[in-house]
Amino acid sequence: MDVHGRERKLAGNNGVFSYSKANDIFRRNPNPPHNSSPSTPKPPDHNKLCKYWMSGHCHRGDKCWYLHSWSLGDGFTMLAKLEGHKKTIRGIALPSGHDKLYSGSSDGTARIWDGHTGKCLHFTNLGDEAGSLITEGAWVFIGMKNVVKALNIHSDLELNLKGPVGQVYAMIVAGDMLFAGAQNGGIIAWRASCETDSFQLAASLEGHNGAVSCLAVGDKMLFSGSLDKTIRVWDIDTFQCIKTLSGHADVVTSLVHCNGYLFSSSLDCTIKVLFAAEGQNWEVLYTHKEENGVLTLCGMNDAETKPVLFCSYNDDTVRLYDLPSFCERGRIFSKREVRVIEKGPKNLFFTGDASGSLTVWKWRQNPQGSS
Repeated sequence: MDVHGRERKLAGNNGVFSYSKANDIFRRNPNPPHNSSPSTPKPPDHNKLCKYWMSGHCHRGDKCWYLHSWSLGDGFTMLAKLEGHKKTIRGIALPSGHDKLYSGSSDGTARIWDGHTGKCLHFTNLGDEAGSLITEGAWVFIGMKNVVKALNIHSDLELNLKGPVGQVYAMIVAGDMLFAGAQNGGIIAWRASCETDSFQLAASLEGHNGAVSCLAVGDKMLFSGSLDKTIRVWDIDTFQCIKTLSGHADVVTSLVHCNGYLFSSSLDCTIKVLFAAEGQNWEVLYTHKEENGVLTLCGMNDAETKPVLFCSYNDDTVRLYDLPSFCERGRIFSKREVRVIEKGPKNLFFTGDASGSLTVWKWRQNPQGSS
């Protein structure tokens, strides 16, 4: 069963951001009113993307009722659209200190892009579709059916890591450990050896009753979300499941952990913020409700170092929320639903959608209207 027919993966969703009195803010307003659609007919939605402009031939021009822009909000700007993939982008990675951008797609290819010109320098036929792609140090990892391909960008060494059963939809690195979540519900762990440039199978974490759709790490714990609607908390040292969380009513699509807080999203149209005050007594501090299923989350700081949460929805939009208030500060529009959001260096970030389009964005240092 293709989990991405119902949800997403983002490789490397853990942004770095901090909170000030976030716990108190979430507790004061655990469930703010949800704006339901009015029953009376609505005027044209000026925040909706013009489908004719998107295809290159809107004849109304400035008189068009709909939006002729790929985004709303003045804190960021689009730098480039990289076209080449034919199907859904499953992962985007810009290795640290490197000027080449890597991407993997369900079209069965991986591409390398020049970070300055945006041109595709190389593409590789993987022989099967990519389910995920992440980077760590000198390595690029591509999750595929029954295998993880490990590519060393310095030595060109290529390894095939065996162990997963079915497609690998999610991967993450914690210390010297690589974790991969697979279609059969298992999570495979390998331990890396820098001396020998090798990976040794360390453990197989079993417990989910559906495909593992997302992973996050923090505080010596691994968090996994699944098609079985649960989140499992694992001790990284012992590989034991220490808690199962069952707050969502549909597929858990994305997880982000930061400063003790766990953000989770689902096709049940909610984003939850959880916190464990003592031990593993996780409590939902806040539930953010939307009209559409949530596909992926990504946390990062803007150019002013303010924390922002990116949330992709299955209506082909990405919304940006200031934290911890969850006030909307902008939107990104796409031809198809965005499946990958990835933070980059130097105020860059990237989005990849189901049409195969990869977009490069940049935070503005001094957004319009800011003092």
